[in-house]
Amino acid sequence: MDDRTQLLSLAARCEASSKPDRELDADIYEALGFVVRRKPARLVNRRTPAGGIYQHGSFWKTLGTVSADIDIAVSLLRQKAPGWNWSLQCLASDDSLAFQALVADCSGQGVMGSLALCAAMLRALARREPAAPAASSDPRLTET
Repeated sequence: MDDRTQLLSLAARCEASSKPDRELDADIYEALGFVVRRKPARLVNRRTPAGGIYQHGSFWKTLGTVSADIDIAVSLLRQKAPGWNWSLQCLASDDSLAFQALVADCSGQGVMGSLALCAAMLRALARREPAAPAASSDPRLTET
């Protein structure tokens, strides 16, 4: 599975989720380039985090609950795409309470604001064009 497909798949999981999910958190962090250390299933219980993350030479730290906490979702978005605008709104109806997020012209929905924001962020990151290839160092090629 390529990166784009993985990001879109995670966005769909965020929208389909009815509650925060620690495995989803770990999968989101991994898709965004973090190194995730998962604890063995036999050691994980309700009070034990699913694992930790490692980034930029810092120490292992507890994996943030990006699917449950809007502040963590926003900080992750600011870290991965600092110049992007985003918005979040609550759509109340008689049947349910839903959230809709918009990140860089990509939308996402969820039962919680954090899930909606994650879905929109993952779609926007999937849509982002890959970095341009570096200029060739071949001296025979010249720009005219």
